[in-house]
Amino acid sequence: MYTELGLFIGGKWSNGAGRKAEAVVNPANEKTLAELPHASKADLDEALEAAKKGFEVWRKTDSWARGRVMAKAADIIRERAEHIAKILTQEQGKPFAEAKIEVGAAADVIQWMAEEGKRAYGRVIPSRLPGTRTFTTQEPVGIVAAFTPWNFPAITPARKIAGALGAGCSLILKASEEVPGTAVELAKAFADAGLPEGVLNLVFGVPAEVSEHLLSKPEIRKISFTGSIPVGKHLAKLAAGGMKRATMELGGHSPVIVFDDVDPEKTADFAAAGKFRNAGQVCISPTRFFVQENSYKKFAERFTEKAKSLKLGDGLDKDTKMGPLANARRLDAMANIVADCQSRGAKVRTGGSRHGNQGYFFEPTVVTDIQDDSKLMTQEPFGPVAPIIPFKTFDEVVARANSLEFGLAAYAFTTSTKTANAISDALQSGMVGVNTFTISMAETPFGGIKESGYGHEGSVEGLEAYTNKKFVAQA
Repeated sequence: MYTELGLFIGGKWSNGAGRKAEAVVNPANEKTLAELPHASKADLDEALEAAKKGFEVWRKTDSWARGRVMAKAADIIRERAEHIAKILTQEQGKPFAEAKIEVGAAADVIQWMAEEGKRAYGRVIPSRLPGTRTFTTQEPVGIVAAFTPWNFPAITPARKIAGALGAGCSLILKASEEVPGTAVELAKAFADAGLPEGVLNLVFGVPAEVSEHLLSKPEIRKISFTGSIPVGKHLAKLAAGGMKRATMELGGHSPVIVFDDVDPEKTADFAAAGKFRNAGQVCISPTRFFVQENSYKKFAERFTEKAKSLKLGDGLDKDTKMGPLANARRLDAMANIVADCQSRGAKVRTGGSRHGNQGYFFEPTVVTDIQDDSKLMTQEPFGPVAPIIPFKTFDEVVARANSLEFGLAAYAFTTSTKTANAISDALQSGMVGVNTFTISMAETPFGGIKESGYGHEGSVEGLEAYTNKKFVAQA
């Protein structure tokens, strides 16, 4: 049911004979799925040469022809959605239904950028000089180095592939070594769609070694990274050394503000579903629940009931509602966060422990009576632990919501248009959802502010991130 792993360089697959390899583990049962080959420095240099050749071909391919190849790849991914989703669930752990939705969303991103690539418009600027035309054009930035994490093995690589290819760039993608199979399947789809050799290259290896080697090369003109803030800052420094363009989608710690004018129990149902999606391993996951005091009790009780009712298990089991954490590191992180809460007098209403002794399962956890300076309130949890905190006034909750260095996503629930407008203006975040947790779509910009990064993926902004704007004055 899994897939054969390999490196994809210059349109050819290599199974890693003689290369360093690491085990890919199913987080639901801790069994090895396959051995993943690592790219050597020679492999990376080969990928760079392939990307250079691919770029010269792809940049000269007209946008309509590029769009046809990308649209065909999207169709192939949809045709193989069940197969790819099973691979994704095995290596990442999320329930199959969630995995299939993600694969479909990845195809949508590719389809959308296939069309948007035809609309990389310039503009004519009225000239003050007689007989002179002044205008701008958009051109592909060049070869891209892209790095993706393990929590969304389909949609995150798809965003970077689609943006780069839609703009006319070639790229070297280093996908996560913990979830390589999904990226392999995406690369297969593009190859089967007729993508020219070298336009998309897929490598794996020790992250620091791969990034430092590639970013030292002058041919790389842009980096796109999704991951932690410390790693993002390090890569940004490397990119700055070569004046390389960069898109950084980093961590978040999303506040959710629930005002008294909504139904607290219905909102709690909605909020719990959002929180425990992918076991909370979502960069835009709702993570700090501020509930106005008159609704606090009902919200907390209903949210806790929903957490208790979730069935944990292998994502391929149709009855599973929440799968395992992606790796053993997350188990330790969750235990540490809960222990810190308890040491500060917080109340664990449900969960708080590892579930079972096989697989990386952690119970859906709800914490109340928590201090604002606890780890759960100040550090991105990236797991199924939810703090619920009461608040009194608008100004108070805005100050608390904006108090952290994060600024990726924020949410609010209210029936008042006045309050909705006020809170969406007040929240310091790159993305805000009012009465919804759906803020990530192919046609909308995805990105944060403050220490959550800069730049966007998706939408018009995501395409422009892979282009250079050129001004021309022609007499």
